Amino acid sequence: MTRMIQLTKASLLPRRAVPGRGALEPSTTTLRVHPGDLDLYFHVNNGSYLQMMDVARSNMIADLGGFSRLHAKGWYPVVAASTMTYKRSLQLFDKVTLTTRLLGWDRRVVYIEQVFTVADRFCARGWVAGRFLGKDGSRIDPSDVVALLGDDAPVESPALPDDVAAWARAVDVAHREAAAG
Repeated sequence: MTRMIQLTKASLLPRRAVPGRGALEPSTTTLRVHPGDLDLYFHVNNGSYLQMMDVARSNMIADLGGFSRLHAKGWYPVVAASTMTYKRSLQLFDKVTLTTRLLGWDRRVVYIEQVFTVADRFCARGWVAGRFLGKDGSRIDPSDVVALLGDDAPVESPALPDDVAAWARAVDVAHREAAAG
């Protein structure tokens, strides 16, 4: 419940935009591990990682001054796919830095990397493929969203890292060219 309150606050009362922040620059969010994040083994439950990532993505949008822009268009983000890799467990009261960055996009989704560290030690990494939808449920072209959120955004997506591109194909979120008929 704590993370849902935190996400609501991050989305409805976002932090101030960071002047000059570019769409491809990393955004950082600092969180503390709470008792409600723990599972029966007293380390952070895998679902709590995803909720922390939701908060950090909202903060990334806020850093770009994006909530008012998205709201004006009637656009909102949804997760199409995600994956996690864990190296070290997060423990109760750890101060976690979550670094969120836009890796690139195709005609279907944006690709985001989110890295968890504690005291500069790598703990976990998540990749998220996200879509933006309109009020009527229509899919918004990711390049339009990137252009809206990042005044300095490049017209073309940077090349995705090979491992992210392979994952996107494997989970079937990557853009597919229309089959020749």
